[in-house]
Amino acid sequence: MAKRCVIGILVTNRVENAPQVQKVLTECGCYIKTRLGLHEVDENLCAPAGLILLELFGSDKAYADVEGRLKEIKGLQVQKMVFEA
Repeated sequence: MAKRCVIGILVTNRVENAPQVQKVLTECGCYIKTRLGLHEVDENLCAPAGLILLELFGSDKAYADVEGRLKEIKGLQVQKMVFEA
């Protein structure tokens, strides 16, 4: 049975955290099937917080590696959902 893993990342300070997050996502890029970034923006605001959703590809070990590396970054909330398909 195949698994589908989605990781949600709440970045509380995009300006401060973005370089570290981007480094991990680049290094783990072969495990990332889909990446979606969301944050509030309009003509008067560019919100300091944002949400990133990742759909991962690979083994349980790969999922744990990506999740673990992201959880090491201060200022992030990381949650994982695994679906049995």
